[in-house]
Amino acid sequence: MKMLINVAETVVADALRGLAASHPELTVDVENRVIVRRDAPVPDKVALLSGGGSGHEPLHGGFVGVGMLDAACPGEVFTSPVPDQMVRAAAAVDSGKGVLFVVKNYTGDVLNFEMAAELAEDEGIQVAKVLVDDDVAVTDSTHTAGRRGTGATLFVEKIAGAAAEEGAPLERVEAIARRVNASSRSFGVALSPCTTPAKGGPTFDLPAGELELGVGIHGEPGRERRAMMTSREIADYAVDAVLDDLRPDSPVLVLVNGMGATPQLELYGFAAEVHRVLGERRVTVARTLVGNYVTSLDMAGASVTLCQVDEDLLRLWDAPVRTAGLRWGC
Repeated sequence: MKMLINVAETVVADALRGLAASHPELTVDVENRVIVRRDAPVPDKVALLSGGGSGHEPLHGGFVGVGMLDAACPGEVFTSPVPDQMVRAAAAVDSGKGVLFVVKNYTGDVLNFEMAAELAEDEGIQVAKVLVDDDVAVTDSTHTAGRRGTGATLFVEKIAGAAAEEGAPLERVEAIARRVNASSRSFGVALSPCTTPAKGGPTFDLPAGELELGVGIHGEPGRERRAMMTSREIADYAVDAVLDDLRPDSPVLVLVNGMGATPQLELYGFAAEVHRVLGERRVTVARTLVGNYVTSLDMAGASVTLCQVDEDLLRLWDAPVRTAGLRWGC
């Protein structure tokens, strides 16, 4: 497989150097794998910290900045960051108002963030945690106990980040983050496997002419494998899977997310089909975001995430944000 890299061993470090060169509004510690907004710690503000394996960009480092995360800790490709990274990041962003850890429900992330929270509290940092577990496709996979954390991570980081930017206390920021997670569900579809730099080849076998319904962002198997379907058929299946679990009674945010290798042309066509299904199911769409936000290296495919919102959550979604991966109102 051809890749735009030097060697597999330096992929993450090389990417972090590029992030630092491209975004002077960030402080990037390449050696210790910590990304922090340059104005941190922001006085009298609750800080948000997240992280996870690399390969899902712009998640999480691309969401560090005004209105979202204060810091992110990238691990190796598809590998959790270690507690020392998280403690270092928490210390860098804590203003004395506490730090919220946003944790995707993958076993390594959960264990390491739990350990980091204990270590940070030993250093006098108040820590709260929210676990993101929005994927309706598969529970208790090889990497997770319960539902996996996927696209709703973006909604949690943006909406809770806006609340923190307004000066909300830690208890309220945590409550909003938990509410957003509880109001969100996701479903993903793979048209091709992804390729890790270390392996240099596909992480799983997906024959030509087939697709994986319910795939995880590490390539975990989903609900079933079928012959290739049209965008219309995929939207029917994916949206119904989400609505079977979420059953919204108020407007929703819609994320049509590319897995990394699907062009915007196809994603917008798929978004049209998602809107069609929601209209047929009498679900009102408040806002839609289309693009590659929670990716899986070079996997072709897409995921759909819905988040039920009220006026307050929608106001926080619309609040200004200025990050490498998400930007409006600034």
